[in-house]
Amino acid sequence: MMSPRLLRFLPIALMLAVTGGIVVAQDDDPIDTSGSAGDGSGSYEVGGIQVDVTAKTAEAARTGGWRIAQRKGWQMLSQRLGGGGGMVSDGTLDSMVSGIVVENEQIGPNRYVARLGVLFSRARAGALLGVAGRAERSAPMLTIPIMWSGGAGQAFEQRTDWQEAWGRYRTGNSAIDYVRPAGTGPDSMLLNAGQVGRPSRAWWRTILDQYGASDVLVPVVRLSRQWPGGPIIGVFEARHGPDNHIIARFTLRVGNGEALPVLLDAGVKRIDDAYQEALRNGSLHTDPGLSYRLPSAVETPVAVATDVPIDTGPVDVATGTAISVQVDTPGVASVSATEAALRSIPGVRSAITTSLALGGVSVMRVTFDGDPTVLRAALEARGWTIQGSGTTLRIRRAGAPSQGVTTPPADNATGG
Repeated sequence: MMSPRLLRFLPIALMLAVTGGIVVAQDDDPIDTSGSAGDGSGSYEVGGIQVDVTAKTAEAARTGGWRIAQRKGWQMLSQRLGGGGGMVSDGTLDSMVSGIVVENEQIGPNRYVARLGVLFSRARAGALLGVAGRAERSAPMLTIPIMWSGGAGQAFEQRTDWQEAWGRYRTGNSAIDYVRPAGTGPDSMLLNAGQVGRPSRAWWRTILDQYGASDVLVPVVRLSRQWPGGPIIGVFEARHGPDNHIIARFTLRVGNGEALPVLLDAGVKRIDDAYQEALRNGSLHTDPGLSYRLPSAVETPVAVATDVPIDTGPVDVATGTAISVQVDTPGVASVSATEAALRSIPGVRSAITTSLALGGVSVMRVTFDGDPTVLRAALEARGWTIQGSGTTLRIRRAGAPSQGVTTPPADNATGG
């Protein structure tokens, strides 16, 4: 029979707020959610650490339990990463531990019984174990969690339990580089159950570019409830790519509706395991059709008429000749005045400043219907001093000082 002291224990679920992220509560459901998970903040996590500590006060017992959890967690992490499981000082552990996850705890007047998880800084722990930067990760994968419930599929149209489960999951230990949208802004329009059924690579490339991803992962869950508040059955699918390829499918069940978060958390963990296994065996790879490719002559052949000679000269009366004009622009007014003066010349279609340098020499692009020598003569007739030849001209108002830019001499210039 349980003693009166133990009956006074209070179940509590909390997480030491040292890192961002929230999660974890105990549940009597048979699904086991302990073990290692990943952390989006970049931490190693070791979970399922059992502690049972007695002390003079409840606070001292809890502190002692967390200290023991750090030591056990370090040994487990060291063994898992090939470090041999050697111990380090408590001071070193304090500098590496970035958080304590309380999976289940009971607190009495002088006793602390709990199942804990420990988050270790990836940078510090990895450097000490000699594994910093050694882990291989996938390309960035846009993650669209879709939940089917009551015959309707939802992704980011509104907040769902499935989306929250993926938000809780810590991915620091995972080999998959998940890109998890927040579900705000255009997410609800771009990322929905209809989009995952579209195989068009061009449209997917546009979306992936918005989120900085290389490919797409679609974890799906279909929930069916036996009766309100009763057992829930979840059919989980790990899908990948524009073709919605199924990597894994499995079914989990909980005994009551309140255990839905536990069901979904366990589903996320198993889907992540499936994706990691697919990455290791080579079946999870970036779809080559999602890589942006520059258009080439092979992809877009251009037919050329062979019976019409091609004019390679600088004059194209039909479309106009592009002439680069350099001009001094001491201020904004001079830019507008020069453009207006150029447009007033017969045959000039447009005059646009392509490189602006106030107080220096700007470059204008003039489209002219005719030979550039005709434009040169028209400018000289209006009082401009012209240097250069062909489709590159340097113009200045007669008597205007130079802006200190050396330009090539005109073709008819003579040495002095």
